[in-house]
Formats: sequence, structure tokens, C-alpha cells
Amino acid sequence: MIEIIPGLGISERELSFSCDRSPGPGGQNVNKTHTRVTLIFDVNGSVSLSSQQKRRVCDALAGRVSREGVLRVVSCKERTQLANRRAAVNRFIELIGQAFQTPKPRKETSVPAAAQRRRLNGKLQRSAVKQLRREKVAVED
Repeated sequence: MIEIIPGLGISERELSFSCDRSPGPGGQNVNKTHTRVTLIFDVNGSVSLSSQQKRRVCDALAGRVSREGVLRVVSCKERTQLANRRAAVNRFIELIGQAFQTPKPRKETSVPAAAQRRRLNGKLQRSAVKQLRREKVAVED
């Protein structure tokens, strides 16, 4: 069981891994070993998450979850498959944990008086420049 946040864990059986050749570090070894690890988690098919939690994960990670509801996390930074697997699991825990964090409510603030004055002065200066450009000069013969 992988604990995401206190009170929420996801079974390791729900995660599947696939390995490919990595474009990352490893020298000549990278050409013959499969060190890139892709962690695959079916959000919609998960038994560890409630329907509300599934919806929250899909909404928070909309750019990472496919239309079928599958979350993919790829790691290829390390030189070994085992290290990349650990990195992928850690990134997965981080992503799912962020999905369940509630954002701080935004505190309404007013624009400071000095900033308001600077903005208005800038507008006045720009207006004056444009006004000077508009004036026509009369040409007498």
C-alpha cells in the first residue's frame, strides 16, 4: 500500500510499469538496456479511490490524465531501472498528493495609492505625447 496523504492509500497492484530504452544518461549502456520507466495508473478503474476522489484527481491533473482516465508518469533521469522506478513512484505520490491539497483562499486586496498614482501619471504623460503629435502646424507662404 502506497500512502499518498494520511488516510488515503493506493494499492501497489493498481500500478503497472513498462520499461523502454532511455534517452537519458548511461553512456553506451543506454543503447542496450531498458532503463526508462513508465508508471501507469488507471484513475477511473481504481478501487482505492471514491468517485469524488477520482473526479478531483482527473480535474487537478487534467493535462496528464488521458481521455480514458489513465495517468502516466515517466522517469528516465537515473541510470538504472530500479532508480527510475522509485523516482516514478515518488513523482506519482507527489502528483496525487497535490491533487488533494485545497488551495489557499485568495485574500482580496486593494491597489495601493502610490501604484494608482504611478499608473495615472503614466497615462497622463502618454496622453500628452499623443496630444503633441496631433497638433497641426500652419504653413504660410
